[in-house]
Amino acid sequence: MSSRMIRSMQIAPSILTADFGHLATEVAAAEAGGANAIHLDVMDGRFVPNITFGPAVVAAVRAATRLPLDVHLMVERPERHIEAFAQAGATGITVHLEATRHLHRVVQRIVESGCRAGIALNPASPIECLREISPFVDLVLVMSVNPGYGGQKFIETSTSKLRRVRKLLDEFNPTCDLEVDGGVGPQNIGDVVRNGANVIVVGSAIYNGDRSVAENIALLRQAVARR
Repeated sequence: MSSRMIRSMQIAPSILTADFGHLATEVAAAEAGGANAIHLDVMDGRFVPNITFGPAVVAAVRAATRLPLDVHLMVERPERHIEAFAQAGATGITVHLEATRHLHRVVQRIVESGCRAGIALNPASPIECLREISPFVDLVLVMSVNPGYGGQKFIETSTSKLRRVRKLLDEFNPTCDLEVDGGVGPQNIGDVVRNGANVIVVGSAIYNGDRSVAENIALLRQAVARR
């Protein structure tokens, strides 16, 4: 992994495991602690089993921070919701390639809404599905757990998948960010960065009762530095 990629690493705390009773405080703590973005997991109870929140929570987070908002739509037919989340303050919107029939059209709508466009892949989805759409997106998200719940264990084969996705992106869209989400902590963040990820979504390893948010973010950065 080149030093350029290490310098460009971004940590995006996921509010899925934050204290929603004190959400603005939790978001502010992430910003003060050195986070690069806030990750918001939107679930509809259909594409994934869980239900989380909608544009109103995104708007509330937007009011609490100046950081970019990385909105991850784990929903069926995401094309129905692009404008609402853009208007709520999303900086980027990521949709699952498994969730829509007309992916290129959805990406166009995200761009037209003024947001960065991202594409997510479930653990079992082959990376070849990215080949035709990759030139048109700003971010590819590799799920390293099955989407729907926080606190899951990292799927070990995800590091190989990251490496293969990065190779594909280097061919078709070298400036595209590669994001990883699920089960990342100090024990494996060095591996995912070494295998090509530069945007790291972290939930329970940041929002937990063991240490402060700032201390947990610092531990993650130290783990990458020691890789």
